Order: sequence, then structure tokens, then C-alpha cells
Amino acid sequence: MTAFRNRVVILLVLGLAACGFKLRGQVSELPFEHVYIAAPAGQTIGSDLERVISTHTRARVEKKVERSDATIQIAYAIREKRILSLAENGRVREFELIYRVAARLLDRQNTELAALQEIRLSRTLPFLDAQELAKAAEEEMLYKDMQKDAVQQILRQIAAVKPKQSM
Repeated sequence: MTAFRNRVVILLVLGLAACGFKLRGQVSELPFEHVYIAAPAGQTIGSDLERVISTHTRARVEKKVERSDATIQIAYAIREKRILSLAENGRVREFELIYRVAARLLDRQNTELAALQEIRLSRTLPFLDAQELAKAAEEEMLYKDMQKDAVQQILRQIAAVKPKQSM
């Protein structure tokens, strides 16, 4: 029985490898050598994007838009929190944390290469009054996790863009 199971597992792995299946990982290449990031003041998503681009791609993040081949423009990054469920006594049992970010890609002439798209991520946060301090830390951690996910989604969208060739 175990020999049969081993053969099935091997066939499954070979089948997945043969069809080109690959786990989605970090973006390693962007279609531009120099990018500028325009993000709203007070938002950490701009610095997160800069860090990931600088460490995981060959692209260089420029401090001046004039030196860039493309601009990643973050229109907004919004955190929301709503009540998901209540206990019988009317106290909150769960919150839904929502992180929405919208970004677009512009070339040197401010022509839109990738239209404004909103990324919406959510997580559930169970809540107990007795653990209020710990839940505040957990909430912050969940928002940071969602922001990391959003950065990866933005980079995947940018990596899929084919720059227009100048004639």
C-alpha cells in the first residue's frame, strides 16, 4: 500500500512540475531600471515598496521623478475596522480589519501604463476585553501583514506591464 501511495505522490509532483506549476514568490524583475515612488505623506507603504524593490530587484528607486523611467503612484492606503460579530451581552466578539490601497503606474510622460487598481485585503480579529492590549498589538501586526501582501501584489502587477517602446 505504501509503495502505491509513494508512486501516486511522485506522479502528482511530476505532473505539477511538467505543467509549469510554480509557487508564487517574490518579484525579482521589473520592466524598468529606475522607478520613482509617489505615496501619500505619513503612509509607510511607500517605504515598504522602496525596500522591497531595492532588495529583491535590479531596479533602482530614484528620489527625483526626472531620473526615473516610471512612477509608481499610490493614490491612497486606507485602514478600516468594522464590527463583525457581537456576543449576547452586546460586546464585540470579532472585528474585520480591512486594508485598501490603490496604485497605478505612469511612464516618463505621465502616460498611464497600468490603470488605477484597488487592492482590498481583510483579516478577522477575535476580540476579548480582557486582552485589549494584546489585541491592539495583534491588530497592528495584521495591518502590517496586509500591507506586505499589498506591496507584493503591486509589484506583481508592475512586473506584468510591458513598457511602450519609443519610436
